[in-house]
Amino acid sequence: MTDPSPNAFAAPWEAQVFALVVALREAGVFTWSEWAARLGREIRPAGAPEQAADYGAWLATLEALLAERGVAGPETVAARTAAFLRAAEATPHGQPIRLENDPLYRP
Repeated sequence: MTDPSPNAFAAPWEAQVFALVVALREAGVFTWSEWAARLGREIRPAGAPEQAADYGAWLATLEALLAERGVAGPETVAARTAAFLRAAEATPHGQPIRLENDPLYRP
């Protein structure tokens, strides 16, 4: 028998964004009301057509909230993104991507 329910996530990164949002809300970084209001502004920008409320919008909303709260600014996010991309390039196919695989990684 097959599972009739669709997958909630199309890719692992979507599940990771979801988990980060839940964990950061539980840690008190933002409330659900703040999250909903910020996501609403992301998908319904003033004077522009409504965007899809997909996990790309969730990620953009999360990055904006973290920057607004002083947790991780755009430069920190950009640096971590670059490190992840280097790690992905250096990781053998089929293996988990870990930041330690970044050739420039320094603990």
